[in-house]
Amino acid sequence: MNERASHLELLVDGLVFPEAPRWYDDSLWVSDIHAHSVVRFDEAGALIARHPFGDRVSGLGHLPNDDALVVSMLDRCLLRFGSHGPTVHADLSPYCQGFLNDMVVDARGFAYVGARNPGGGDQGPLDAVILATPEGEVRVAADAMQSPNGSVVTPDGSTLIVAETSQARLLAFTIDDDGSLHDRRVFAEVPGRHPDGICLDAEGAIWFGSPMNAEFVRVHEGGRVSQTVATTPDRWAVACALGGHDGHTLFAVTGHNSVANIMAMGSDRNLDVTSKASGEVWVTRVDVPGWG
Repeated sequence: MNERASHLELLVDGLVFPEAPRWYDDSLWVSDIHAHSVVRFDEAGALIARHPFGDRVSGLGHLPNDDALVVSMLDRCLLRFGSHGPTVHADLSPYCQGFLNDMVVDARGFAYVGARNPGGGDQGPLDAVILATPEGEVRVAADAMQSPNGSVVTPDGSTLIVAETSQARLLAFTIDDDGSLHDRRVFAEVPGRHPDGICLDAEGAIWFGSPMNAEFVRVHEGGRVSQTVATTPDRWAVACALGGHDGHTLFAVTGHNSVANIMAMGSDRNLDVTSKASGEVWVTRVDVPGWG
């Protein structure tokens, strides 16, 4: 039986194409893709900082020394940034011919980045998860992926879970001591839904946004759905994060967007100023907190 969570309350609006929310250092970090910026808010939604970039940005994370990392999508690299502006942490372009997307950084500083490559499909998937070590060394951690998207690492550091959006499923991998991945397996099938950005709660369940379904979904290993939170039919449910002062706030990132708008932008970042997208961050309270 699915239990519907309480309604969403608006926290932040005025974003363009928000993605990759993260609760870190008592604040919410969000990538605004078409605005070429990472924005940081306090729990009440007040702006703390805006970090501008020269490219579309997506996945976010932090190294053990608290340095922030962000995915530079079209330049296909990881940028380290803070008060002194961005520097290149790792160049992933030799292993990605398309664009980079979402990312998770584990407690040791290993970054797992979803890479999209042209071609592929069911008969010969060409996407990948690329690993960047804390020292900036790069290698392919998992090949033959299909649209890898949101990802999380379990609290003990043993397992990576990745959403394969087009395949309506979440995959799991065992993480070796050197960051390598093996034992690929299905964590959950979610037929009829398309998991985008994800987060992990203290019971080991995954929350994900399913854009075209306009809902956020809580799913357990094996595929049981225990909770959903609806947006509105015209508002994509993009990605989510658990956090707040007690971990019980679900930060839900939404967007008024369309495939036509994304196609119109193409790979020309200069066209992003004409984007017809707009986005928000909403909040709702949930019973099970984030694992952190």
